[in-house]
Amino acid sequence: MEVIKDKPHSSAAVSRRLASKWPRPVWHPPWKLYRVISGHLGWVRSIAFDPSNEWFVTGSSDRTIKLWDTGSGQLKLTLTGHIEQVTGLAVSPRHPYMFSCSLDKEVKCWDLEHNKVIRNYHGHLSGVYCLALHPTLDLIMSGGRDSTCRVWDMRTKTQVFALSGHTNTVASVLTQPTDPQVITGSHDTTIRLWDLRKGATMATLTYHKKSVRALVAHPQENTFASAGADNIKKFKLPAGDFLHNMLQQQRAIINCMAINEDGVLASGGDNGSIWFWDWKSGNCFQQQDTIVQPGSLDSEAGIYAMSYDLSGSRLVTCEADKTIKMWKEDEQATPETHPINFRPPKDIRRF
Repeated sequence: MEVIKDKPHSSAAVSRRLASKWPRPVWHPPWKLYRVISGHLGWVRSIAFDPSNEWFVTGSSDRTIKLWDTGSGQLKLTLTGHIEQVTGLAVSPRHPYMFSCSLDKEVKCWDLEHNKVIRNYHGHLSGVYCLALHPTLDLIMSGGRDSTCRVWDMRTKTQVFALSGHTNTVASVLTQPTDPQVITGSHDTTIRLWDLRKGATMATLTYHKKSVRALVAHPQENTFASAGADNIKKFKLPAGDFLHNMLQQQRAIINCMAINEDGVLASGGDNGSIWFWDWKSGNCFQQQDTIVQPGSLDSEAGIYAMSYDLSGSRLVTCEADKTIKMWKEDEQATPETHPINFRPPKDIRRF
């Protein structure tokens, strides 16, 4: 067996198999449903938390935006103004403004001191699907069915860039303070990283085989995850290097994802499944199906949007049975009662 000693030229067939170097998952307690809020008259399509964590807003296909108290779940305010489903919301951390986008091609800026629309950003040619605020500059990014991500100046309402390059609906958008400052996922199955100075693509990631409907950035690491109906993939920034797939497949159209500081990634499917993942290892530790509101059809189980509150201790999901559901960790659970079911993947290429 001279071959084994001669390591640089050894063939994979005879070299000794190494023990798995895959990181062991951290134990996380399972999550449980603790509150169901009903009030919308249509599918709940979008959610955003206020930077103070005292309230959150949801947008619905009943064309209203409702503002809820985080602690009690009480309705505080209903805003009307859109004439189609409200598909995206964002609350500014630096101004008293909230932004909404809708399938009526509108992107609106609401003044939360007067609860009125003060600006309209006009230019999308079709429905707007997603919205994000730049963390440090006064810019808004909105992506829609016209295959572009449009960058707006918040104050002057001018369109700074139309980031064009996708060949189908832009379904998700992420923004960051550092390059790439804009990341978009589209129904053309690609993810694009954009250079905001030039308004041009820095990189196109073609790893997915299905539409990329959800993107989420890790709060501490310089990484992000993207979800298609095929699987959830993790990428490293700034170059967009592919890290790995999540270890299980949800086998659903994943509409939304959210991650908290503890590294718990949640993903919500069109069939009402919510899966909770350990970020570092990519292992799914809880597979949960949502319970539809009494009187709804089972086919109305679907998760359209989700967000953690700012503490990361509560998860809020927006669903097709017109409800908003709030989840929290099970305090009674221990690693003994809910052991980790983890098999390291065999086919990770080490050669």
